Amino acid sequence: QVQLAESGGGLVQAGGSLRLSCAASGRTFKSYGMGWFRQAPGKERELVATISWTGSRTSYSDSVKGRFTISRENAKNTVYLEMNSLKPEDTAVYYCAATDYNFSMYSDEYKYWGQGTQVTVSS
Repeated sequence: QVQLAESGGGLVQAGGSLRLSCAASGRTFKSYGMGWFRQAPGKERELVATISWTGSRTSYSDSVKGRFTISRENAKNTVYLEMNSLKPEDTAVYYCAATDYNFSMYSDEYKYWGQGTQVTVSS
């Protein structure tokens, strides 16, 4: 089992940047595929980015491709989401999640979830 804790959210102006971190407990962090999801008020949760066990494979939603970068440091049990050129439509609660699969783009396959961190982008 793994416990996840996000940090790094906040209020930023459009065009700005934020870096989210997700710290995981447990010694088997490197065995989990990781993902970042977000949910805006009144909207369904959506996948933002995913990364495989070793970090060799990543995937992004079309809405963030070219602006966001997912990465991980297995030695530190941490996954990151670097967010640049932020837009007001990026405003949401961001969640990190872990899956037993090496890599997954399906939220149903993620077993462990953090509590989320709020990102607000002002125009």
